[in-house]
Amino acid sequence: MSVTVSQLTNELVASYARVGGINHLDGKNLPSKTAIAGITVDLLRLLFPGFFEEKPMHSSELKVETATLMDSVQGRLEDELLKALKYNPPDADKRKDHRPEARQLTLEFLGSLPRVREILQTDAEAAFNGDPAALSKEEVIVAYPFMEAIAVQRMAHELYRQGIALLPRIMTEWAHSRSGMDLHPGARIGTHFFVDHCTGTVIGETCEIGNHVKMYQGVGLVARSLAGGQSLKGRKRHPTVEDHVTIYAGATIVGGETVIGAHSTVGANVFLMQSVPPHSLVLYEEVNVKVFDKREREKGRSDFQI
Repeated sequence: MSVTVSQLTNELVASYARVGGINHLDGKNLPSKTAIAGITVDLLRLLFPGFFEEKPMHSSELKVETATLMDSVQGRLEDELLKALKYNPPDADKRKDHRPEARQLTLEFLGSLPRVREILQTDAEAAFNGDPAALSKEEVIVAYPFMEAIAVQRMAHELYRQGIALLPRIMTEWAHSRSGMDLHPGARIGTHFFVDHCTGTVIGETCEIGNHVKMYQGVGLVARSLAGGQSLKGRKRHPTVEDHVTIYAGATIVGGETVIGAHSTVGANVFLMQSVPPHSLVLYEEVNVKVFDKREREKGRSDFQI
């Protein structure tokens, strides 16, 4: 006996009633992932004029083109922000007109783009200076997935700071799907940041990363345990990495109380759950992790441990 479309529909609708935890019916209109992806692409065009266009952009056209694109982004982003404001908090007054607040938050966010560009310029410099395979800064911006991922994270972080629900995470997960690098919008990341190869990198919500930090693929800056679930919300769960630190591929650094001191190097595949002082060299040797003072090791005292 052949199955009809009507029968298939009835079975699926029955599952909606039976498995209701993954439905969103008769609720508030959620922000659109598709719309936010399109807005994010246009925000990247605003951040990097001339890099994501199908035709060359001349400086004489810059102001008009930017104004046109800014106007389009402003209207679409305001609509998605409005949905986010109506969603959060859940018990918000449904009768309240959130449109003025959405417009103000949108304008504040767009006003942060010049500041975001200044930081991104340091990231591009760090990527170019730190990778001998890079032909030019233009190649870094147009071809390195890291630049796209960090640009989206830095923009999403501005929305996160504004207390906007859903949108920042949708933006960074869009970048995650394209780059393989999972950067939470809550992470605080300093200037001159670079992740070489970038795939598999995870940086958690409460991470704090200083200036001039370089990492490689597969690094995880993660929480010690999530067994506490929602009770851990708002607590410092992820590591702090101070200035001028290098972390090699596959290293995992765990816990909100863990601090990697300035000018330290963490070797490949290290699993670290404790803080290390500045100028440390952390290596995985056989079955043990050993922490050395880099300055003493450079003097030839390889046995000098911390």
